[in-house]
Amino acid sequence: MMKKILITFAVAAVAVAGASAQRQGGGPPARYTPAPGARDLRAVLFNWAWYMGMLRGAGENESVATLELKATGTIQVDGQPCRLTKYRISNNYQIPGERIQIACTRANGQTYSNVEVVSGQYAWDEDIAGAEIVPGKGKATARPNLLRERLIRLWASPQGAPKAAAAGKENTSVDWGTGKAVVSYPIPGAAGAIAKATLSAQNQAEHIEVRDGNTVMTFDYAKYDDFNNPLNKIEAFMPGTMVEKRNGTTVRDLTTTETETGNLYVVMPVPASVRKAATPQSN
Repeated sequence: MMKKILITFAVAAVAVAGASAQRQGGGPPARYTPAPGARDLRAVLFNWAWYMGMLRGAGENESVATLELKATGTIQVDGQPCRLTKYRISNNYQIPGERIQIACTRANGQTYSNVEVVSGQYAWDEDIAGAEIVPGKGKATARPNLLRERLIRLWASPQGAPKAAAAGKENTSVDWGTGKAVVSYPIPGAAGAIAKATLSAQNQAEHIEVRDGNTVMTFDYAKYDDFNNPLNKIEAFMPGTMVEKRNGTTVRDLTTTETETGNLYVVMPVPASVRKAATPQSN
């Protein structure tokens, strides 16, 4: 039985200094802040997560657990373009898995629907979301031949990529030969599949290439923004456009319409002037 893949993301590359780095007299750990222009791997991974809005809390830990994303656009079905009427991604990064609900219409008017799922080392399709969780409700069809493709899609995704790169530890590296940071990391769960993520000047992935044997999957990301509900803008960024290619052929061309980036974030930092002007009152 293959082991379930568990990824721990509170790693040194994107976390604060260890608990031993306490302020004098005790207190919260000192926060890690890269030097301006730093090009070492730790700095690159920190800035990548930071500029995605993935570092949260007083300790600035990478703690994004889930993602919900809706998009429009086209996908390839049996080699033909299919205009989307529904495209919903549901990701879980702690118990790694992804469910993509798809409905689209071909040029000839025929409709197509499917639910693509990967979890750990299992891949399958569902005729309804959550098929067979309730006995007798829905049909799940195993797709072991699509496991690696779906794991690559998960760990080359905008949030999945920095998580996988950080989890790669000594197997992750950065190269600046092109003038931009290019982060190489292994795809979790797909031994031998190697990703190279090119980061923009804004420290966000603009192009990710994954080589898996004779297969090359590429992902181009642009127009990052906060697509959360207007009442819950939390500066957690996702690309507005996402183009996936397989051996040079475009298979998914997506435009983000809405996201829910998980953990709500509510903080009230005290301005320095307020700290200076008053001492907190005891109860």
